[in-house]
Amino acid sequence: MVSRLARGALALTLAFGGSTFVAVGPAEAAAKQYKNCTELRKVYKHGVGKKGAKDKVRGTTKPVTNFTVNNAVYAKNTRLDRDKDGIACEKR
Repeated sequence: MVSRLARGALALTLAFGGSTFVAVGPAEAAAKQYKNCTELRKVYKHGVGKKGAKDKVRGTTKPVTNFTVNNAVYAKNTRLDRDKDGIACEKR
């Protein structure tokens, strides 16, 4: 059974002479690069991270777990992830 997305991609490929196009979902289309953490936190209060990320902490500090998981937004803002733990601009 072929998914609706795959059928659509096949139809586009055939309609445009064999050219390949990549379908982008709404989350990826909305991914934005932010100037700094202050700007990012206006939209993502506790930061944004990639799927499976865990906050890197020291000692008895409680890790941030309520960040927004969004791979596309994180990918555009990796430079804001200072400790390279997969979460940009994490805040308790």
